Amino acid sequence: MQRFPFLRADFTASLVVFLVAVPLCVGVAVASGVPAELGLITGVVGGLLTGLLPGSSLQVSGPAAGLTVLVFEAVKEYGLGALGALVLAAGVLQLTMGALGLGRWFRAISVAVVQGMLAGIGLVLIAGQLYALADARAPGGGLANIGSLPRLIGDTVRSGAALSALAIGAGTIAVLVLWPRWRRAARVLPAPLAAVALATTAVWALDLPVARVRVSGLLDAIQPPGLADIGRLTDVGVLGTVLAFALIASAESLFSAAAVDRLHDGPRTDYDKELMAQGAGNTVCGILGALPMTAVIVRSAANVQAGARTRASRVLHGVWLLLFAAAFPAALGVVPVAALAGVLVHAGWKLLPLRELRPLWREHRGEAVVLFVTAVAIVTVNMFEGVLIGLLLAVAKTAWETSQVQLEVHTPESAGPVRVRAVGNATFLRLPRLLDQLEALPADRDVELDVSGLRHLDHACEAALANWAEQHRRSRRRAVEPVS
Repeated sequence: MQRFPFLRADFTASLVVFLVAVPLCVGVAVASGVPAELGLITGVVGGLLTGLLPGSSLQVSGPAAGLTVLVFEAVKEYGLGALGALVLAAGVLQLTMGALGLGRWFRAISVAVVQGMLAGIGLVLIAGQLYALADARAPGGGLANIGSLPRLIGDTVRSGAALSALAIGAGTIAVLVLWPRWRRAARVLPAPLAAVALATTAVWALDLPVARVRVSGLLDAIQPPGLADIGRLTDVGVLGTVLAFALIASAESLFSAAAVDRLHDGPRTDYDKELMAQGAGNTVCGILGALPMTAVIVRSAANVQAGARTRASRVLHGVWLLLFAAAFPAALGVVPVAALAGVLVHAGWKLLPLRELRPLWREHRGEAVVLFVTAVAIVTVNMFEGVLIGLLLAVAKTAWETSQVQLEVHTPESAGPVRVRAVGNATFLRLPRLLDQLEALPADRDVELDVSGLRHLDHACEAALANWAEQHRRSRRRAVEPVS
């Protein structure tokens, strides 16, 4: 024990993380429209491979709710066989970005865009999983799911089986909310596992007619991508999906690392190494045809709170996942789908930054608008384009706020020239107001324009100022020329 002073703490923490990971791995896979075993495979790779690699010492990787919507759309569009090729390419892209030292640049992404991205994901996830709560099939994307909710309510009320499933799902959510308040029990059994276990027991005891998770052997679920699937990576649409996988997974992982660093006093995260670790994990997940991987804040926080001290805890959690999936696959077949939907509805709700909205609107209204627009764009369009819209809006907002220019005008009482000093950053965004102020100056007076106070003068403003100066000189000559 002296050679491994933290073994006991890491062993205990690994069991806690394993118990949290099981329902999340299975639930994310089911919500993504893929076999449940693929979620466990990603969890195993996240523990055994990514867990061993340097980067962040205590954060835990696996399939995440944040990519559920994108994976579901990709599988629906390109088929399950293409999933491995998409994840493989995203992993290689992450490895490349990490090798080029781009990991630290993910910290420059607007927090409002990230919060809006998570909020949009949460809304789409909730809208989709409300159907799974009633053992119904979701009609499609975010808007279609939201628009069909009244019909879902009517169909559920008229169906006894749907009401039974809804009761199980609602009960699962209630346990997830209330269980942490029972602190003694929460220290022994994590809320997700307790909620799924109680729901499974209730379905078995009452013999309720609800859908259960379909399972097969772990090896049977592995589907390496074929040459035809890899060949599709040349399509523009497929490349866009790969880019979305890589960027969103990287951003979520590295923001999670920053959050985990605030929870412990151990070594800080090396962002480039962590990005390469995530890329290596996704590359292997792609080869196995599994789900994409990210660092998961729920598991990582559970790992830190359980007393983990080294990366041994996350490696051991991967060992327990592998043993469970290999030895007890039939145990998943008794889990009701509605219970897993309840876990994901609760996870989606936690992605909504409800507590931050009011102070954000009060103190940084522009950031709140970026958050709201990003979330709405993800719900109405799709994940990738929604994030791009948010990023473009954040850049435009920043450009507008930093493009501040003022004219200090001194008009002498005598017939001397009007002195104008420009101060700030003169960009095309402020050009209309700038020209309005200049054109309001007396046309019959000379004007001395001093631009030494400008920190930045873009080409558009420079050209416009030169044009205004020429026009003002002509107006001045016409004003002083005698009338013949």
